[in-house]
Amino acid sequence: MRPTGLKTVATFVLLIAPAALNAQTIPGALPESAAALSGGEWPAYAGTYAAARYSPLTQIDRDNAKALHVAWRWKSPDMAIKTANPQVGPTRANESTPLMVGGVLYTSTSLSEVAAIDAATGETKWVFDPKVYENGLGIPANDGWLHRGVAYWRNGDDERIVMLTAFAEMIALDARTGKPVPTFGNDGRVDLAKGLRRPVERDYYTMSSPAVIVRNVIVVGSSVMDWWGKRPSPPGDVRGFDVVTGKLLWTFHTVAQAGEPGVETWQNDSWKEAGNANVWAPMSADEELGYLYLPVSTPTNDYYGGHRPGDGLYGDSIVCLDAATGRKVWHYQLVHHGLWDYDTPAAPNLIDITVAGKRTKAVAQVTKQGFVYVFDRVTGEPVWPIEERPVAVSSVPGERASRTQPFPTRPAPIDIQGVRDEDLIDLSPEIRKEALDIVAKYDHGPLFTPPSERGAINMPGIAGSANWAGAAVDPETGMFYVGTYRLPFVVTVRKPWPMESSYDFIGEFRYLSGPRGLPLFKPPFGSMLAIDMNSGEHRWRIPVGRGELIPSIQQLGIRERLGFPTRSWALVTKTVMIVVQSGYFSAPRLAPGSLRRIADLNNFDPHLWVYDKTSGEMLAEIALPANAVGAPITYMAGGKQYIAFPVGGGPLVEELIAVSL
Repeated sequence: MRPTGLKTVATFVLLIAPAALNAQTIPGALPESAAALSGGEWPAYAGTYAAARYSPLTQIDRDNAKALHVAWRWKSPDMAIKTANPQVGPTRANESTPLMVGGVLYTSTSLSEVAAIDAATGETKWVFDPKVYENGLGIPANDGWLHRGVAYWRNGDDERIVMLTAFAEMIALDARTGKPVPTFGNDGRVDLAKGLRRPVERDYYTMSSPAVIVRNVIVVGSSVMDWWGKRPSPPGDVRGFDVVTGKLLWTFHTVAQAGEPGVETWQNDSWKEAGNANVWAPMSADEELGYLYLPVSTPTNDYYGGHRPGDGLYGDSIVCLDAATGRKVWHYQLVHHGLWDYDTPAAPNLIDITVAGKRTKAVAQVTKQGFVYVFDRVTGEPVWPIEERPVAVSSVPGERASRTQPFPTRPAPIDIQGVRDEDLIDLSPEIRKEALDIVAKYDHGPLFTPPSERGAINMPGIAGSANWAGAAVDPETGMFYVGTYRLPFVVTVRKPWPMESSYDFIGEFRYLSGPRGLPLFKPPFGSMLAIDMNSGEHRWRIPVGRGELIPSIQQLGIRERLGFPTRSWALVTKTVMIVVQSGYFSAPRLAPGSLRRIADLNNFDPHLWVYDKTSGEMLAEIALPANAVGAPITYMAGGKQYIAFPVGGGPLVEELIAVSL
């Protein structure tokens, strides 16, 4: 029998007295979570499981933000391992966002190590190395060597860090010592590649996002290889485990199975084989309700679905589960019969809003396709109407694309959708003409134009508009801040070569560059958008990053801020909004002097920006030694407010950087 009265967040040490929060201020938070934030801690990936990325701290404000500077830098222990073991290969990016509890930062590393770090000094307290790079399997599936964070749980003196490794192991560590908890699973470990509906191979099945721990249940998603080389692909089922023992408690099938609601949306019994539909992004939860919110991705073979006719629940959906039982409470499918790799890419944001005089416990889901869908998080009812609108049919033999897709009526799209001549780059008449010539080579049209054998332009592309950087929320005002960028891709569907795949068609994608290596669409190439969620109205948009430094743009003599087309993260406090931006750009085959040549080394004009969160006015622009490649956090330690974020990866040194006044 499981112990009762367990807590999922730490008790806190009050270092200064910022504006006090109560559980009603942070949507869905238990009193312990609100107290932790008020005490200057950061006990979950996005602050709390509301995924607000908000803190009530006030020490850094509009008047002193220009005085921010690097306080310390912590070098990842992965660097020594890669030097000593060249066969490990390169890491992709150092994306892990740390937690801060009781003056200690807890972080994962790209190679699935876990470290505890003094939050005030950056000194290492302990490191746990599961040595997953010694298992002979090579580089992990999907994104290679990267990881985004750990989870924390406490009951009295029992403090644990839960890590999901790159090769699908769950490890529970004693937070004070870094040693595996011997009573959890098998000597502290649970093999997550076992116990699924069918056997899975670890080179196709991995973990990159942290678990969520609610009602004493560890909830685990997965990252499944987005490819067509193996059939069937691993299932993307979501599972709940006992936080004390590691015992499996429940499994939710993201592809509805026989006798389950939704199985009728898989025609020709295609549910028997369909895989993926996994939850690779971070999840969120309402601790009070005991509800989980899952961002589910696309089923197998992202760009061709002739083998899986029907809408295919619960692919490309937001799904609400009861954390204790795994029972589905409600769902809403955001893309029917997905063909665009429009995975639901980020943790749904819990936000309490007042719409037309009615107070609503809401949840907002950003998407790659450039929509924000907003629901009552208790019932699943849309806050504003969502209309099923006709979309283009597919020209690929055997493909039966959905005739309609869901379009929210509010908020308006967060960025350009579809391909229109008026949205193409027009920095000069000659450049505009060249952009029109590029577009004419491919099939193109409105949002949800299906992939084709000729090649169809996806805008937004497979990386979004919004992606796993997600959004930040000010729970006191109902303002919603989301980073977005303009990256079109061409998706081409073709018959596979002999022995390449058993599917009738497979899809390939590539980034579509504009003229002279410039972006194809007009600026801002990367931006931050503020939305008032009480009305659904856009309030302001600001460019993020200095795309005007791209040499081919400098040659035009343009000096205005254009934004840079890559991922940005917002962090909101009581006083300001803080933004960091990735510098790497992974688009292939761009011309010399273009984005690729600048950003191959993963750093491009690294800065931290501080903004007035009401108006978008820039208050400070702080030069950094490297670009952030993961979400920032803020916390108090030793009487100081810090902002910390990960940098590096690939050929660059992997570090945590902390800035303070």
